[in-house]
Order: sequence, then structure tokens, then C-alpha cells
Amino acid sequence: MRTFAVYNLKGGVGKTATAVNLAFLSSLGGARTLVWDLDPQGAASFYFRVTAAVKGAGKKLVKGSLDAAGLVQSTEHAHLDVLPADFSARNLDLTLDAAKDPERRLARVLAEVADDYDHAFLDCPPSVSLVSEAVLYAADVLLVPVIPTPLAMRALEQVLDFAARKGPAGLVILPFFCLVDLRRKLHREVVALKDLPGARFLKSAIPYASIVEQMGTHLAPLATYAPSSPAAEAYVALWREVVRRTGRALGRR
Repeated sequence: MRTFAVYNLKGGVGKTATAVNLAFLSSLGGARTLVWDLDPQGAASFYFRVTAAVKGAGKKLVKGSLDAAGLVQSTEHAHLDVLPADFSARNLDLTLDAAKDPERRLARVLAEVADDYDHAFLDCPPSVSLVSEAVLYAADVLLVPVIPTPLAMRALEQVLDFAARKGPAGLVILPFFCLVDLRRKLHREVVALKDLPGARFLKSAIPYASIVEQMGTHLAPLATYAPSSPAAEAYVALWREVVRRTGRALGRR
């Protein structure tokens, strides 16, 4: 199983939309796909119309008192399951702090279901914390959505520094621009800058589009209700590029 974590220390940059849409495209290609919603707000779970069936499930899961397989819920989409968020995730740092080898706890949870899936996507909360450190060890690929502004680029530099200091060797970090509005001069200028030391931007970028915000109305990935929209096509291009960069074919063969 290959694990993709969608992470940034900033909120509001399109992490959940990215996790949901790429996971759906993964499953559409035939890959057995799991989404683990680590954000206590539970937006990814909401988009897939699932809720946690056990109170305090996130905390108990990380502590090892519950099995991951028993908490996974199927969705209406073939090959796509969700490990839903619950509000106990807000205290996940405290749970990890009390655990042995806290930075490896999330990886151990995923190992329980690794034989059942080809791809896992982690929708991560915006923070620099023990949870974030555990995400670095659980992921094979860190996908970092970046709004094209100077402050967002600074946040990316902080993510790269955090991963270099706290993460494992060999972690693949793939930043990409998200919520791009090329009508704005600042966005055009920042997009033109592209790479930072230690991170090469993906060429694909996700435009700012109200059709993406409508995921909350449709409670579905973008490709199910607006497959021909520029934003949906941008996610397809992004997923294909991620696959090329990480050496994995789309779906199962």
C-alpha cells in the first residue's frame, strides 16, 4: 500500500478537496483506496457521507484499543472506503504523547489494513504537532497544496524544514499550487517562481473555482457532478502527474 498524506501547516489551502478528489480518482482507476480523515472537523468524512460509529474512535484507534478494520466504512463509490474522523481527534496530540514511539503510531494503524488497500490518503489537520510528525512517518508521499502568495510560500518553507528535521529519510514531498486565480498579478508572479530548494513543484495546478466549493452541497467528489469542468480536469492532471512522479500506475493491473 502506498500512502499519500495531504498536509500543510496552513488551513484553507484545499487539503480536504485534494484528498477527496484524488482518492476518488484513485478508486476510479480500480485501486482499492482508503481515506483516513485525521481532521477533527471531519470534512472528508462529510463529503463521503460517513460518520464515526464509535465515540472516541480516533483516540482509541491510536491507543491500540480498537482495530482499524472494524472502524472502516464503505462509501457509495466502488473501491473507496473511509476511516472517518470523530471529535476525539482534537486531542490526538495528547494521546500520542502518552504512547510509546508516538511518531510511528499512525504508521502502525495503517499497517493493520495495508493488505486490504493499494492506496491510502490522509487528510491532515493544519498544524505542526506530534500528529504532524506521525504523519511524516506514516506517509510515502507528502502532497502540499500551496496558494500562490508569499505567506503561503513561507509556510511551504516551514513544512520543508519541519520534514527535514522531524521526518524520515526518503519521504517524497510534492508541492503544487492550489486555489490559483491567474487574474491576480500576485498569483501569476508567484506561480512563475516555482521551485524552492528541496522541493520541485508539480506542473499541474488547481484553479480557484466555485464548482469545487459545491462539493459541500453535492456531498461528492467533483468528478461525479462536474467531470468536464476545468477544476475536475485539473485534479485528473494532478493525479496523473503524482502517479508519474511516484512511479505507481493508476489502479490495479
